[in-house]
Amino acid sequence: MTQAEALTIPAHIHGYPEVAFGGYLAGLLAAHSGADTVRVDFRRAVTVGTPILLSTPAPGHAALTATDDTLLVEATPSALTVDPRPAPSWAAAKSAVEVALSGPRTVTDCYGCGLACEPGRGLRLFPSELPGEQMMTAAWTPDAGLADETGELPPEVVWSALDCPGGRAAFVFSKMNSGAFTAALTATRFRPMYAGADYISHAWIIGREGRKHTVGVALSTADGELCALSEALWIEPRRG
Repeated sequence: MTQAEALTIPAHIHGYPEVAFGGYLAGLLAAHSGADTVRVDFRRAVTVGTPILLSTPAPGHAALTATDDTLLVEATPSALTVDPRPAPSWAAAKSAVEVALSGPRTVTDCYGCGLACEPGRGLRLFPSELPGEQMMTAAWTPDAGLADETGELPPEVVWSALDCPGGRAAFVFSKMNSGAFTAALTATRFRPMYAGADYISHAWIIGREGRKHTVGVALSTADGELCALSEALWIEPRRG
């Protein structure tokens, strides 16, 4: 086990207000785990701006804990069983973004899909429904402010892009209730992704069981080559 590293998630990297963005946390842990495919389980909410500890307790494993050692998020080696659906065309993905931005839209500063985020301060990923398909899609050209010094998108940005679209798919296609959250996210990356390059995001429903919604999300090049793939479990809050 390595010595724990202290860190604080910046205030702008949130989904729900004050709650650190799940995909971002997952990507941080995936990078430290060293495993090719990683499952990240969210045990408790992580508050932005609050000191937390990142550790690697065993090969392929990583964890975020509170300063009192309460487990918040953990990553373990895993395998994906989801089959990626073919990516829509670049033209269809661009059209979906135009539809998303032309209709009524709640303006938020969500790190993933917030319209209020300045370029480089959020992903600005705006999926909408692909006509005739049970799928959400979006064209995405990441801003240079999201990349490292080489222009490559770090794991926490790629995993963030694999998070939000799945929630949108569940809200639209399996009528997931408001307040739902990512409980687990399993993903793998197949090729590097870069700022300024064109990518297609698409998300679909895998299944539903009561309050639990399972979704798939893929990121592809504009030509349809798969870059990253995920399966996520979203859970609705209990009512009453």
